[in-house]
Amino acid sequence: MTYRPMLQLGDHLRLSAHRFPDRPCFVRGDGSAQTFAETNSRVNRLAHALAAHGIGKADRIAILAVDSIGYYEVIHAGMKLGATYVPLNNRLAEQEVETLLRRAGPVALFVSSRYAATARAVAGRIGGVRLLVNLDEPDYEALVASGADVEPDVRVLDTDILGLAFTSGTTGLPKGVLQPQGMLKALVAMESVEYEMRPGEFRYTASPAFHIAGQAMIFLHVARGFPTLILPQFDDRTTLRWMREGGLTGCFLVPTMIRRLLDLPEARESTYPLLRTIIYGGEPMSAGLLREAMDVFGCGFINAFGAATEGGLQGVLSTVDHERAAAGETHLLGSIGLPPTGVEVRIVDEDDREVPPGVVGEVISRSDAVMAGYLEMPAETERALRGGWFRGGDLAYRDEQGYLYVAGRATDMIIRGGENVYPVEIETVLARLPGVVQAAVVGKPDERWGEVVVAVLTLADGAVLTTDEVRAHCRAHLAAYKVPELVRFVDAMPLNASGKILKRELRRDLATV
Repeated sequence: MTYRPMLQLGDHLRLSAHRFPDRPCFVRGDGSAQTFAETNSRVNRLAHALAAHGIGKADRIAILAVDSIGYYEVIHAGMKLGATYVPLNNRLAEQEVETLLRRAGPVALFVSSRYAATARAVAGRIGGVRLLVNLDEPDYEALVASGADVEPDVRVLDTDILGLAFTSGTTGLPKGVLQPQGMLKALVAMESVEYEMRPGEFRYTASPAFHIAGQAMIFLHVARGFPTLILPQFDDRTTLRWMREGGLTGCFLVPTMIRRLLDLPEARESTYPLLRTIIYGGEPMSAGLLREAMDVFGCGFINAFGAATEGGLQGVLSTVDHERAAAGETHLLGSIGLPPTGVEVRIVDEDDREVPPGVVGEVISRSDAVMAGYLEMPAETERALRGGWFRGGDLAYRDEQGYLYVAGRATDMIIRGGENVYPVEIETVLARLPGVVQAAVVGKPDERWGEVVVAVLTLADGAVLTTDEVRAHCRAHLAAYKVPELVRFVDAMPLNASGKILKRELRRDLATV
């Protein structure tokens, strides 16, 4: 092999296979496992099989599938070749899949059985896909077996694009995020420090493989030589069983998933002696839900915040911070913590001037874990990376100790009669109401005020609340202009695959009210 002076992201699997050849790398839901040595061998074979089909550096490999070991084998094979993996949201409609694949222009497409018909139809219309493989069928195993178990000799630079990830589109049409190797390496290094992992971990990430949180956690586990539980999709009972009986030392979960776990009667019927940490993120978590989770699971908690697809981590609330909150500094439960190692964060006004503590401004950051830009969107790239700082549109303020508190997104801010209203502040108050499971606040156009505040709530089974009770609760804790003008009760919130509430859909539904 030609000497390469720079460690590549694809090298981590090889190195862990040398250090821990017989240790499980991936563990399936039925308990069967694949070792690091087996995984590295299969990835090498797959990489050479792809090369035999003319697929190599900078070619794009799309994946439309539920989570599986094969999904991560494809990603790692792509990394060893310097190809670009393109993970697609498996909840998208066929037309949406076609739109993204036309933009991505992949030469290979890997799918799960449930999406095979969609993939064949779309691939036939867009052209350019030379290899279409079903991960659940024998043709995938035949493809792996056809390659040689030899490490690919491909030099991948930190500027080479390894990932093309389309944003979730919670505030608009998805953008294609160009993720260079250097960004992904920096994100893995950052998480290795901030996520407080120790030898002997066995972890599960409920973030899907098409999301950067799911990918980066797996990359971290592989780099550290930790086994990872792989489930096709998050299932509350299965996850809880592995937390109680399967030896998991930690999970990455979004708050809606934590709520689902806690709603299971068996959640309180056991202790969790092996559970070390639950990392949570993706959306705000109410202080009440966090306290309940801390009491039930009895482990450390870490809050991870950031527009990670584009800009990596921007805030981390550590286990020590959570312990301080439990000991009486309860205000920290509403914080996203401090900037992580190697990240500079500023809170600025519209003229990029830093604002004082307590004043809401835009979060901007710079680190090595930042995208190269958006696919074929130079104007959007310039806006997001203006002046060398990443701007994801999040609003926050700092306290006197430097801790960050999210105030919402710039696109979510409501302007009522000239007053800025930050939804997160109202959502935090609403979450304290007994019976409230989820709360979302959006603006509705209004001829008199410009916009009025609307609260959308889901309630626990059997809970009853009236509009007057909700508004009275808000009046007791908020200025009058922040009190919701309208209150809507819904059976379920519209969520994307990462568990984030789709506020654009709530606003669209309000147009008919």
